[in-house]
Amino acid sequence: MSQEELRVQSQITFLYYHNLEPVDRFYGKVMGFELVEDQGFARIYRVSDNAFVGVVTGERGFHRPQEKSAVLITFVVQDVYGWYDYLKSQSVKLLTGIKEAETIQVRGFFAEDPGGYSIEIQQFLNPKVARAFGAES
Repeated sequence: MSQEELRVQSQITFLYYHNLEPVDRFYGKVMGFELVEDQGFARIYRVSDNAFVGVVTGERGFHRPQEKSAVLITFVVQDVYGWYDYLKSQSVKLLTGIKEAETIQVRGFFAEDPGGYSIEIQQFLNPKVARAFGAES
């Protein structure tokens, strides 16, 4: 097979929960992601053109929900400050304030979704890197 035939077309990260309703509201309403597939026990949201987050009930999914997950999902944005203020106004659990890591040229903060997964809202400050991730600095 050629590299073109083996090309990955998109990416989905699946997260597992005891209760889908709070995370459905979080990813669909608060984060504003489009629901593109509802399988009942699993729902898939479009984050950007070819990146998706899937939320799955633990009773039916491949994995079971964990009490503490080592998974971190980073959402790359243009306006970290705007996202911080918005998520705070939506009573999202914020884990840190906005910080800048000068050595890697990023600005961001950490929050938690209703199921306990950590999310990071991040902005690349290096314009070349920002463009590689589909964002502008």
